[in-house]
Amino acid sequence: MEREKQHHFFAWGNWLLPVALIAGLIFLLKLDDGLLIGRTSIRSPIEENLSQIVAYFASAAEAGAALVVGVGMLATVYAYIKGMAQRPSSRLGFIKNIQIGFGRALALGLEFAIASDILRTAVAPNRQEIMNLAAIVILRTLLTYFLEREIEQMERTSEDD
Repeated sequence: MEREKQHHFFAWGNWLLPVALIAGLIFLLKLDDGLLIGRTSIRSPIEENLSQIVAYFASAAEAGAALVVGVGMLATVYAYIKGMAQRPSSRLGFIKNIQIGFGRALALGLEFAIASDILRTAVAPNRQEIMNLAAIVILRTLLTYFLEREIEQMERTSEDD
């Protein structure tokens, strides 16, 4: 009974971060754009050059995200087809392993996407760009959080089997 109460408490504690992130997202989305005073559009030549360089890195991060997710998807399809042809008796176990692998690829792809968004806002952002970045990062962090929790749960259940 004591262990059940302890597990229930920690399960409730696991929801604290997502609820806080959702509340922060709602707060950011409710802010009135008219209340924010943006930066002037005058930029120095150094800022312009730095902005172009950072844009290349951001594009590389986006390409990395697409590559990781694309390769993960192809590897998942290949593993599924191969597994269906070779193991007709233990399909559930290998499907869980395939899902775990693909989930890890998706989580890594989300990390690259977050990096790209941060890079795009890195050079002299105004307040609205920072608010937009915060909202995007919160959403992607929520996705990553729940994806990681699902992967951990699947790994625990596959170890128990």
